Amino acid sequence: MIRDLNASPFPGDGSRRPLCVSAAVPTLTDTLDALLPQTQCTQCGYDGCRPYAQAMAEGRADVNRCPPGGARTIEALARVLGRPARPLDPACGTHQPFRVALIDEAHCIGCTLCIQACPVDAILGANQCMHTVIEADCTGCERCVAPCPVDCIAMVPAGRDWTAEDAGAARARYQARNARLRARHDEAAGPAARTLANKPVLAAPDPHDKQDRIAQALARARARRP
Repeated sequence: MIRDLNASPFPGDGSRRPLCVSAAVPTLTDTLDALLPQTQCTQCGYDGCRPYAQAMAEGRADVNRCPPGGARTIEALARVLGRPARPLDPACGTHQPFRVALIDEAHCIGCTLCIQACPVDAILGANQCMHTVIEADCTGCERCVAPCPVDCIAMVPAGRDWTAEDAGAARARYQARNARLRARHDEAAGPAARTLANKPVLAAPDPHDKQDRIAQALARARARRP
């Protein structure tokens, strides 16, 4: 039997109620975001892949600002937007084979700065303990490299290509991390501010204590170097 969806769900009630059906139609931002590699590297100049997609959808950004995606992604974005496919903007970087982060664990001081910088929770460790990269989850964004105070993180060839499956998994991890940070820090702050608020070393109440702890960690790291 086919039930009238406009009818009341209660027996004996002769009234009819309007049915409101909302279909999930992808927006232009959704479509563009799905074409991006989801590395969340920010080389495009935006806080992540989706903000860049939104900027393109609103006509505020060109299609040639994604180094990880390279020419193939630029062409796909240009087709959707009906724009010419221009060469990758050199100001954003260069397209390279997929690489992953590798921590020199012998020189890691356990500062947690790389953990807080990673947009997809691909680094394991704790304060003053050795850290390690979960290679299968690393997007190669390089955002962990610059914050390391002892330069013990290098980007190495992954030995494989970045796939659409990788992009989907990275998006899910990125969204899960952002949801966790929003729950922990409910202020209307950007990713950088939330990251700073989430760093136990930098959040020390005494600034002199913070500086002393970092100096001691750096001295231990230098002493271990050959």
